[in-house]
Amino acid sequence: MAINEKRVAQHVRGFEKALSGYAHNEPLSRYLTRFFKENKQMGSSDRKMTSRFIYNYFRLGHALKEQNLLDRLCYAEFLCESDSPLVSLNFPELADEISNPLIQKIQLLESKVSFDSNQIFPLLENLSESIDKQSFLNSHFVQPDLFIRIKRGQEDFVKSTLDQNDIAYTAFSSNTLSLPNGFRLQDFPKLEGKFEVQDFSSQKTIEFMEAGEKENWWDACAASGGKALMLLDKYPNLNLLVSDIRLSILRNLNDRFDKAEVRSPRRQKILDLTADTTEILGNEEFDGIILDVPCTGSGTWGRTPEMIQQMTKQKLQQFSSLQKTIASNVIKHLKIGKPLVYMTCSVYAEENEHVVQYLVEQFGFKIEKMELIKGYEYKADSMFAARLIRTR
Repeated sequence: MAINEKRVAQHVRGFEKALSGYAHNEPLSRYLTRFFKENKQMGSSDRKMTSRFIYNYFRLGHALKEQNLLDRLCYAEFLCESDSPLVSLNFPELADEISNPLIQKIQLLESKVSFDSNQIFPLLENLSESIDKQSFLNSHFVQPDLFIRIKRGQEDFVKSTLDQNDIAYTAFSSNTLSLPNGFRLQDFPKLEGKFEVQDFSSQKTIEFMEAGEKENWWDACAASGGKALMLLDKYPNLNLLVSDIRLSILRNLNDRFDKAEVRSPRRQKILDLTADTTEILGNEEFDGIILDVPCTGSGTWGRTPEMIQQMTKQKLQQFSSLQKTIASNVIKHLKIGKPLVYMTCSVYAEENEHVVQYLVEQFGFKIEKMELIKGYEYKADSMFAARLIRTR
């Protein structure tokens, strides 16, 4: 099939215009939504290719910085796609190899243009030790899948609905399915309330949240409520307090609970965890605390590759310090002998193992379970989780 050179050139211009206007002060997805609204002349094909080009481009991270913009885009397309008119026009010799396995394509670029995969991701020396560095780096050229968590009791209905519509999926467990990224779940309204969009690694953190009947737990950084929904789905009789520093977050959380047809936690509080929490919670103690702290989000950059170029050592140190401060304020509300479930969506040791070691050394916690959940092995995000027991 002949390549429409004018159309490819048009797509490149759209990419260049979008890239030049991106100020890195907001998520790329949000920026592109606004960009397309402001450029209504762009058709669906233009929008699709602009998004594809810019996401693939950012997946290169810091690699091939010495190349010009068009060549970098071509190399990114070569690594991320199995077919690309742009590559065919500009590097026909690469187009002949574009359907090869990713490892072979990386090796080809290493020999052709001195491509160095170690330049993709920032601060590699700070990664958690358990990470397979090369597999992790390679995963950034593959868009993660869409994962859903099916509500307990709805497994057969959801799967049969997908089967009846010939929707291909992979079952990771009875409640966890993966679908191709970009799949339009909204086209199946009868499934609303019967599943939650939640990454595979995030779902695995439930293994760290073992709770007793009618215990009092606290989800201290509730955010969108994904962990709280998952916890109450498994332990519906749990007494759960959710908190966040933003009122809008708690309102969105309630909307999400309503759609999921799950009773919202009766107790909700606006809390600044960097300040003294006893002013609001007094001396209240809990049987378990979930602490999904603010972090770099580095385990999710396969979905948001624009973040790769924004990371610095200073930012990493700031997040690590913030996490220690928050944990220090929260743990005084945990009963002796009970668990703190510490989590991040980071792959950096400073935010993970180092914070855990700080809690062990400074506050006498005992590590019951700790894991860097390697989402890159499943086309998912990577996360860190630790279940720590307070001993004093």
